[in-house]
Amino acid sequence: MADALRKINELLADILPANRFYAAKLAECPGPFDSLGEFSSQVPFTTKQELAADRDAHPPLGTTHTWPTEGYPRYHQTSGTSGRPLVWLDDEAGWDWVLDNWEWVWRGAGVKPGDRALFPFSFGPFLGFWAGFEAAARMGVRAIPGGGLSSMDRLRLLQRSEANVLCCTPTYALRLAEVGRANGLDADQLGIRELIVCGEPGGSLPAVRERIESAWNARVFDHHGMTEVGPVTVSDEHQRDLLRIRHEAYFAEVIDDAGQPVDEGDEGELVLTTLGRNGSPLIRYRTGDLVRPVATDEGLALQGGIIGRADDMVVVRGVNLYPSAVEAVVRETGYGGEYRVEVDQSGSMGEVAMCLCGTPTEARKVEEALRTAFSLRIPVSVVEELPVFEVKAKRWVVKGAG
Repeated sequence: MADALRKINELLADILPANRFYAAKLAECPGPFDSLGEFSSQVPFTTKQELAADRDAHPPLGTTHTWPTEGYPRYHQTSGTSGRPLVWLDDEAGWDWVLDNWEWVWRGAGVKPGDRALFPFSFGPFLGFWAGFEAAARMGVRAIPGGGLSSMDRLRLLQRSEANVLCCTPTYALRLAEVGRANGLDADQLGIRELIVCGEPGGSLPAVRERIESAWNARVFDHHGMTEVGPVTVSDEHQRDLLRIRHEAYFAEVIDDAGQPVDEGDEGELVLTTLGRNGSPLIRYRTGDLVRPVATDEGLALQGGIIGRADDMVVVRGVNLYPSAVEAVVRETGYGGEYRVEVDQSGSMGEVAMCLCGTPTEARKVEEALRTAFSLRIPVSVVEELPVFEVKAKRWVVKGAG
């Protein structure tokens, strides 16, 4: 904790007053601070809405950058899951910090120099896979790009390259295994040792993780991060429903709706301060990720991974529904295909229904499991086809919200 306080004070001394966004925001509390409690009680939160408003007021890059933007060679943007994408730049020192954190993720998942990692997707402008790819190459892992190919061609590339590590979303790990099975190329015979999954909560959901491990005969490690904060967590090697935080790179807090710290084991929102990305810092950033903190010898960890996002929750007939909770129930029934949830909030009570690409028997089984889990009737119907996702799955359609 003393190290975190030192790094926070060094961060503030480095970025103020050059960083216009935080110079204005922290005018009344620029530090230094004598304790982490003082820091948390005096420094206001940073929100995504504030960042978006800053971009709108100072287009196109905003004022969150500490140095002249000509010195920022790295351009990324958020995936736009919640609202418009945010552009995020990194100077060389900040990018090195990002890669250091991703190397920590790789090592936490048991990946070492000489391994061969396949990235089976086309790289978009968001940070995650670029950083993972470059960090792998920098630490001596052969990084194999798999963009612009069909799923079957990616499986052949995986086989031809003798990759032993796979990095993708949980959805796509299952999709690749399904395609291989349909074409006589069983995933569990391809030599993959570890899968690092991210972008969705499935890696910390036992039912999803077990399905992936069974399909690939490999260990699954979950990971999460955000373009604007960088790589944050990796599964604990021995308790893989526990996400470890890289405390040397982040000061982490978990708060309730009133902004107060939650008790250990209670659900709250993850708040992060970046300790080292000084060219584009975030201070007490409300990530929107809902987590359950527990104490470990290394510091705060997250039980059950990322439970959901504060802005993803929908309320139907008084029942709070999170996509990750619904996903867990669906997968625990043994159903492994695609599904879609349709929520209509235009009425006073709200309605929810699901459709899936399966059999009537599977639909009835899922419907009964949902009723048991949520004490809510969610009708489940069968359709012939639904979209298949390679990166982040978008299975929820919400109408009439707001």
